[in-house]
Formats: sequence, C-alpha cells, structure tokens
Amino acid sequence: MEFKEFKRKLMKNPEFRREWEALGPACDLTRSLLDLQMKRGLSTTEVARRAGTSAAVVSRLVRGAERPSLRMLHRVAEALDARVVVRLEPIARGRARPAAKKRPRASRAS
Repeated sequence: MEFKEFKRKLMKNPEFRREWEALGPACDLTRSLLDLQMKRGLSTTEVARRAGTSAAVVSRLVRGAERPSLRMLHRVAEALDARVVVRLEPIARGRARPAAKKRPRASRAS
C-alpha cells in the first residue's frame, strides 16, 4: 500500500484527522527551515552560530522536535536571510471549535 492510500484511509478517522491537521503548521515550518538551510548551503552549526544559539537547538527545530518562540524564529530566519510571516486564517463554519471557557474574575474587596 502506498503512503497516499494509507493516509487517505487514516484521514477517515476524525481523531487522526484532527491531530494531522494540528501538525500541519509545524511540518510546514520544519520543511521551510530545512529547505532554506539547504538552498543557502549552510550547516546546522553555521545557522546556529549566525542565530546565536547552539547547533542542538537548530537541529531540534529542523526535526520538528522543538516548538520555537517567535523570537527564536526571527533569529533563525535572519541567519537564513529570510523573514518570518505569521497569519491567522478563519476556520470554515461548521468546523469551529467551541468557545473557550472564561475564568471567573476574582472580586476585589473595597
């Protein structure tokens, strides 16, 4: 069985589909990091040096083993002569998640 066929079968499971879609942005990010690193011909050590971090951190980012802060993304992007673009997109109606529960505010004694 080919991967595409296997994935198509798994995507019928709502729980699997939800998890797969949640990983999408992280996979896109790691793919972009690796692609830029290869296009620039930079080693992990060189990217790390330019970003002011360790090669281990960059390696974890490229493997998707670490979720970076925006600050770290900007540093790595700068090391790769790139820029970070973040955007929010509305979820199609019918697929929206329930609203988050609001925590009650503590009352202040006057």
